[in-house]
Amino acid sequence: MVVNAANVPGAPTLTDAGLEELARRLQTGRLHEPHHLLGPLASGGVRAWLPGALAAWVEPGALRMICVDQEGLFEFPGRVAPGYRLRWRDHDGREHEAADPYAHAPEIAQERLECFGRGEEIRAWQWLGAHEVTQDGVAGTRFAVWAPNAERVSVVGDWNGWHGLWHPMTVRGSSGVWELFLPDVRAGALYKFEIRNRDTGRVVVKADPFAQFCELRPHTASVVAGSSHHGWRDASWLNERPDWRHAPMAIYELHPGSWRRHPDGRFLDYRELAAALVPELLELGFTHVEFLPITEHPFDASWGYQTTGYFAPTRRFGTPDDFRYLVDTLHGHGIGVILDWVPGHFPKDDYALARFDGSPLFEHADPRRGETVEWDTLAFDFGRNEVRSFLVSSALYWLEEFHCDGLRIDAVASMLYLDYGRHDGAWVPNIHGGRENLEAVAFLQQLNEVTHRECPGSMTIAEESTAWPAVTRPVYLGGLGFSMKWNMGWMHDTLVYMSHDPIHRRYHHDRLTFGLLYAHSENFVLPLSHDEVVHGKGSLYGKMPGDRWQRFANLRLLYAFMYAYPGKKLLFMGSETGQESEWDHARTLEQGAHPILASGLRRLVCDLNQLYRIRPELHATDFDDSGFEWIDCHDSAHSVIAFLRWCDGRAVLVVCNFTPVPRHGYRVGAPHAGRWRELLNTDASCYGGGDVGNGGGVLASDASWMGRPNSLELTLPPLGVVVFAPDEP
Repeated sequence: MVVNAANVPGAPTLTDAGLEELARRLQTGRLHEPHHLLGPLASGGVRAWLPGALAAWVEPGALRMICVDQEGLFEFPGRVAPGYRLRWRDHDGREHEAADPYAHAPEIAQERLECFGRGEEIRAWQWLGAHEVTQDGVAGTRFAVWAPNAERVSVVGDWNGWHGLWHPMTVRGSSGVWELFLPDVRAGALYKFEIRNRDTGRVVVKADPFAQFCELRPHTASVVAGSSHHGWRDASWLNERPDWRHAPMAIYELHPGSWRRHPDGRFLDYRELAAALVPELLELGFTHVEFLPITEHPFDASWGYQTTGYFAPTRRFGTPDDFRYLVDTLHGHGIGVILDWVPGHFPKDDYALARFDGSPLFEHADPRRGETVEWDTLAFDFGRNEVRSFLVSSALYWLEEFHCDGLRIDAVASMLYLDYGRHDGAWVPNIHGGRENLEAVAFLQQLNEVTHRECPGSMTIAEESTAWPAVTRPVYLGGLGFSMKWNMGWMHDTLVYMSHDPIHRRYHHDRLTFGLLYAHSENFVLPLSHDEVVHGKGSLYGKMPGDRWQRFANLRLLYAFMYAYPGKKLLFMGSETGQESEWDHARTLEQGAHPILASGLRRLVCDLNQLYRIRPELHATDFDDSGFEWIDCHDSAHSVIAFLRWCDGRAVLVVCNFTPVPRHGYRVGAPHAGRWRELLNTDASCYGGGDVGNGGGVLASDASWMGRPNSLELTLPPLGVVVFAPDEP
């Protein structure tokens, strides 16, 4: 059906003077409601904007149009058939034909516009951005963008010569949303939005904030993505996702651009990554993979943490359907997928979100709140309703459209504190005079409530480096509502402790034990992440003291201690083989210079993952303080600790020796009599160790020790961990 533009609610009655003024605004690129001037008329005729045309016709029928303005405004006064097209001849004698974009009235539901403006729209990607649709029987793409401070917005692209006067959009009332349906524009077309600011007259050309596909950097245009053609096969996985509270979670953190590459340096695409990654993860035994941000970003060296495309998997590795294939393949092999997601800040690139409509929009207008000093980026204005709709929609997009199992939220502390990274006088207090960012708190609570409600079984994980309370407690109890939080305190204390020469560790024993005072205050993930192996920090191998053998022994000790400690586990790629150099995003993981020790460490990681998965004592009570019990945390003189992990009355005993001195006849208390089987010894020769151990098991004596009714007399390997469990009756 052809819609009468003159009957659009609020449209003016076009007198000759009014027509002249609207035409002038159209020609100067300042008209905000072109549907009130162009397209079908109330009289039944048609008015078209064809700058550069000498003559024009309506088809079918070759109905000659009248030029009513030398700048390119044409009219046909008679009635035309629905689905008509425009044909015109330019100054060079070339003829063109296209459907009339203004023959189709705006279609976005008013309810969604209002919901977006209230900060309650959670699926804005379904109607903002570029969407292939068929409207009034005509196939094309509907474009929509939020730019409330614009006087005029045009769609520019490779089909119209990137000419901003050709396809001006219509604003939808006071919503700030501009809309236009363009016939014949299909998937693969390149486009941007040309925006004229209403206050300054400044014209900017911007990529689409809701683009679902982008050009490969360094090019910056958005791409009409079209519909997905991927057939999902992971319904059983989604319906039966493991309960992260009680299930084992061993996360392999990975940067897709440097994990592995082709011999000529090319990236693996998402499908090639699936083929290479699945067997690797299955062999190593990880339950989840966490990708550093794959949201589109311009600068490789940002590792994805300076995002410009919050709805677009980066073109570096393929198409959106290629990424769907990767997730689907991982799910098909029982591996969960977590994405790093960055709502705290975004880069200042001119083509992206910064001053999007010629003035601060996504960022806070006050630079004391709208800029992040640490990264020289811009901070979102969490108090703006539409920004919250944008970000919550982005989070839900990755969970729903790509079936991801969780989001790790980067740099949460920078969001929570108004004075983050700022000196006195360079920040603005909240309404109560405090340093807490109350708008960011409200946003994070909304984010967690929405994702957990809409995607049951999904996770949100906070990288939060301070003591902000109740990060992982429910919103209804006053918490932020995250599923889990990185335990940065454990990570820092443990790595500082491990970096000391063993002879000095006795003086730093509290770094091993202090963390248990707060280990169950939040739902923690223990991260040995990418952050610890870059920017001059050296690799994990490089942090370890001693000669080559001792460094690998220390790594085996560190990993076993982590797997036995309460909390879910995260290990960055390359750590499984003891990569010696710092991680470099520009090259692939190095092959170990010491293959025997590296392969031994890799085998230990495999066995730790297997033991962790099959023993509920090591994972089911991670967030329950009844699941951990000290046997001895006071033996600083020998740098030895011993503890129990419990589940349903069953115990696993863990003893760690943080010195290179073997301890023979070392007695520890035990809660049970009988034989205790040695489940793991990090000094086993298969791991590169010296086979100092307990011959597979020890019989508990009835001598009470350390407040326990029984005790074990153990041999503790140097720089080693031994793990025991009672023999099954």
